[in-house]
Amino acid sequence: MATAASRRFCRCACFCSQNLYVARYGLHLRFRDEQQLRRDYGPLLRSRGCVTPKDFQQLLEELEQEVRRRRRLGQESAARKALIASSYRPARPDIYSLLQDEALAPEFVAAAEYSASPGASFEGLLQWLEIVSEQKRIYRVPVFSVGFCQALLEELEHFEQSDMPKGRPNTMNNYGVLIHELGLDEPLVTPLRERFLQPLLALLYPECGGGQLDSHRAFVVKYALGQDLELGCHYDNAELTLNVALGKVFTGGALYFGGLFQAPAALMEPLEVDHVVGQGILHRGGQLHGARPLGTGERWNLVIWLRASAVRNHLCPMCCQKPDLVDDEGFGDGFTREEPATVDVCVLT
Repeated sequence: MATAASRRFCRCACFCSQNLYVARYGLHLRFRDEQQLRRDYGPLLRSRGCVTPKDFQQLLEELEQEVRRRRRLGQESAARKALIASSYRPARPDIYSLLQDEALAPEFVAAAEYSASPGASFEGLLQWLEIVSEQKRIYRVPVFSVGFCQALLEELEHFEQSDMPKGRPNTMNNYGVLIHELGLDEPLVTPLRERFLQPLLALLYPECGGGQLDSHRAFVVKYALGQDLELGCHYDNAELTLNVALGKVFTGGALYFGGLFQAPAALMEPLEVDHVVGQGILHRGGQLHGARPLGTGERWNLVIWLRASAVRNHLCPMCCQKPDLVDDEGFGDGFTREEPATVDVCVLT
């Protein structure tokens, strides 16, 4: 059987036409051409303030530009990664060493060890976690030591201030760092997923492929005055998500969670969750969520989208259809042409 390292990963073709985010209207749009955009979204756009011909033309140009950016994304990201690897001098070379238990919170190591032990159970695992919402199946767990968070932040700020090229973390955030471009996927995120998160998530979310995670997309997002302040409501292109607060000092910026994206009235009575440095929030990728406006200071978070091709190969979470596969760089969007052992597809209820 092909391993995750040798398997060729893909994206779904819908990446270039679905879920294009327009921040000023607070909308994720599907876009093929002008006629389709007017037909599908005309009244909704007008209700959000896209009223004049100039407004619509500006939107059209913005969407066309975003489609072009997405089509170039894999190639440009690979080029940035190669340049960073050859030219960048880290401030903290120690964090590029293979992840050691000392960088992790003792509770996190214990939770992973318990999860991998014979006879481990969901009920037994809960002693190591905080249940944020039993109904929404959201959990909090200490992940990194405070010292490691400080070291990682020092490195991220050093990279931010360098003249190296930088890609956007995702389609909604403008400030932050793509972990694989910085060269931290292999030493940090892959062992975190394989050694610690997979056994734990196999107990928490077995029907979502928690025990068969074979790829990820990891990025750091930064919120600061004059930069990104908040994050609109969305769901993730992932089966499961880990969101770890790294620092710094700030007010506001709480996460909020609604229901699953398919559910009617999914944002009724959202649940707010504060950040705690070093601790991570675990949730299903399909859970609607966002971030409240930052009040003061700076907030940095490491977000890891965890993916299981055994699940997503059957149904793309973004277009909700069988994926139309396109070869991509690295882990792509976690789809594979080779079929791993299957699991029951995650049922979002």
